[in-house]
Amino acid sequence: MKKPLNNIYATLPCAAPPAWAVWQRRLIEVMSEAVYPFAQKYTRADGSLIWRDGQDDSFQTRDGADDFYESFYNWALLYLLGGGDHLLPMAHHHWDGVTQQLTRLGLVRKEYERGYDQFHQGESYIYFYFLCLADPSNPKLIERARRFAGFYLNEDPGAINYDPERRIIRAPHNGSEGARWGYFDDEPVYENFPYMEPYGLPYEDVAGITTYADLADPELARRMGAVMQERMGKGDAATNLIVTSLIANAYLMTGDDKYRGWIADYVGAWMERARQNGGLLPDNVGLSGRVGEYIDGKWYGGLYGWSWPHGYYNVCMAAIIGAANAFLLTGDQRYLELPRWQIDAIHALGMTRTLGQMAAQFGSFWTIMAREQSPETEIFVVPYRYRDSGWFDYQSPSPIYPVALWVLSHAAADWERIELIRHNSREDWREVKPFRSKEDAGHEQPWLCYLQGDNPSYPEAILSEAYAKVGRRMALIRGDQSDLAQVSIHHWQELNPVTTEALVQLTLGAPQIIYNGGLLHAQVRYFDVDRRRPGLPLDVAALVEKIAPNHVIVHLVNLSVFGVRTLLIQAGAFGEHQFISATYEQRISDYPGVQGPGGYAAPPLQTETHTIPIDDSLLRVELPPTSEITLTLKVARHVNPPSYRLPWDRL
Repeated sequence: MKKPLNNIYATLPCAAPPAWAVWQRRLIEVMSEAVYPFAQKYTRADGSLIWRDGQDDSFQTRDGADDFYESFYNWALLYLLGGGDHLLPMAHHHWDGVTQQLTRLGLVRKEYERGYDQFHQGESYIYFYFLCLADPSNPKLIERARRFAGFYLNEDPGAINYDPERRIIRAPHNGSEGARWGYFDDEPVYENFPYMEPYGLPYEDVAGITTYADLADPELARRMGAVMQERMGKGDAATNLIVTSLIANAYLMTGDDKYRGWIADYVGAWMERARQNGGLLPDNVGLSGRVGEYIDGKWYGGLYGWSWPHGYYNVCMAAIIGAANAFLLTGDQRYLELPRWQIDAIHALGMTRTLGQMAAQFGSFWTIMAREQSPETEIFVVPYRYRDSGWFDYQSPSPIYPVALWVLSHAAADWERIELIRHNSREDWREVKPFRSKEDAGHEQPWLCYLQGDNPSYPEAILSEAYAKVGRRMALIRGDQSDLAQVSIHHWQELNPVTTEALVQLTLGAPQIIYNGGLLHAQVRYFDVDRRRPGLPLDVAALVEKIAPNHVIVHLVNLSVFGVRTLLIQAGAFGEHQFISATYEQRISDYPGVQGPGGYAAPPLQTETHTIPIDDSLLRVELPPTSEITLTLKVARHVNPPSYRLPWDRL
């Protein structure tokens, strides 16, 4: 017998629709329409991208699959936020089209990447995770989720990626063909590519190579390539923690406990290695299970590790993704210590320097900063990378990682980690800058200030910023005269007219996902009861106004002057939380009042506070035309098994 849903009927008239609500619905509508001209201009009838595949010079590399998928990655996300009905079939269509295109190009086999690093695979498969979250009962997606995860559980004899005895993934490049040995397919040569020069040399200890310019010598390029092939071509890498999202996705689709056990084992092994290394994740493990096996015992120097090319940026990213997935599936908060160790260790190495000192020591970016501000301006910087000569690549610390951690834990100590970064920052965290990174992120600071009551205009500001971004990208699309057969593989993702950061923050109470493979961890999620689909109903806007350890405040507005809108609110993106109670204002005065000379305006609004028990992961809310309601939802966190399951059996 199904448990009856609690139902709340909104009674407050929306006498003055909030600007954020109008902006939010307009942004959803505009982006839902914007996908049409993008698809018409850049894609074929089969859903693939117009490009040069099929030509002799089409593609000869392991790299690049992610850039194709990224062009559409958030269309299913827009759908499950409340975007148009057409977005889900379009997202499926382009996933299938691009997958077949990449199969022809030799990058994909069995509908999955043949073998590449998880830093880039993570960028590809966030698209797949959003599809699964939006359409979890789809048999094709269920089969794919099981099969893809099976590549790492050794369920496909042609894809042996995992050593369960040593709890390692056998190679930094991995996928549907198992461990893909080596860093290069052909002769190992690391050429002097200008776009890689800012990252410097992968290794300092290669004879005869002291500067990046030395790689212009073919013999030295081969020497560096041979070292990379040996050190980066086998064994596990910390960045492989990103694959835990693929395994967690299979669990969320099926509920099969084998996936939870795999994640607990794999993340647990990396935690043990980090603990033995004083907290810092070692970035490489040999096939014997020994750290530094191919790099003279060094804990650094692995592929996408501490030395090259990004350091802390992707190591901490992998730590958070692995810990988040283990915590989500087990409920064990101890896994969150893994990213805390990375954050705390790096911040403890921070220092205050003037822009002039940074420019003199590191040049480039810091020289520009010193020129724009003042050489005497003091800033707090932390090292992002480590090599034989010590810590280097000092940068201003990003709040992205402690924010992602706090959203999971709601621990006071994790909030203090955020506050420490703010204290050391010279920027006004309330400012909404007209900027959007590749990750469709960059506005965590003003959003956090809003949640703390220190930035009340943020919803309108971020929505208008996002609207302007869509407008600019549509103008770029209209003016694009490129030869699409010859464009860069980054061309399309730079023009994708869908931007979801603002909607994710405001409606779900969540930061943007960790872009290189993270799942969507949110305070709440919505379902349209009347249309039996995920997302906000038509004309309904939502705003998460506050997030606290034991409650969340959600403001709902129905902008329609004609129809009742009914929705379900779910506690957590995966139903992992439980609503304990709901507190809201109930109208006790008359509305709309009387007609005629005595009724030129509605009577003064009078309300009383109601609190009802819920004890459920779902709450049904009915919104009559032009109504609104603010709900204070008391929450017990991480008390339910997480799942993508749709709630229609509860209606």
